[in-house]
Amino acid sequence: MKVNKRLLRPERLRRVPEHFSWLDHRLVRDNHLRDLSPNAMALYLFLVVVSDAQGLSYYGDKALVRSCGLLHDGLESGRSQLIARGLIAYQKPLYQVLDLAPVPTRSCSGKALSIAQLFEKAMNGKEGLND
Repeated sequence: MKVNKRLLRPERLRRVPEHFSWLDHRLVRDNHLRDLSPNAMALYLFLVVVSDAQGLSYYGDKALVRSCGLLHDGLESGRSQLIARGLIAYQKPLYQVLDLAPVPTRSCSGKALSIAQLFEKAMNGKEGLND
């Protein structure tokens, strides 16, 4: 069966990071992997390895279960976690590994701050970012 490959989320086309690494350091630095199950991490790693330059691959569930050593339920729950985290897009049979979305910066009060707000606070000489 010939699969028509197309970007599912063109605005999130994966790009090779400037630093040298097989995997983007932001996965760890920005806590993208925090609280993911081992099934989700195994699936993500496999998809990163097998995807093309645009992050696309089209492995079927049976092949993924066999290749990743997952049970079918583990594949489904791992896939759901990755989609919820914005790490992949999925439209059967096509997967797209997504560019890592920026993680919102939070103040000590827990409210998200925009870059503009951070700069404004820095320029106004505010000591803390939690006012």
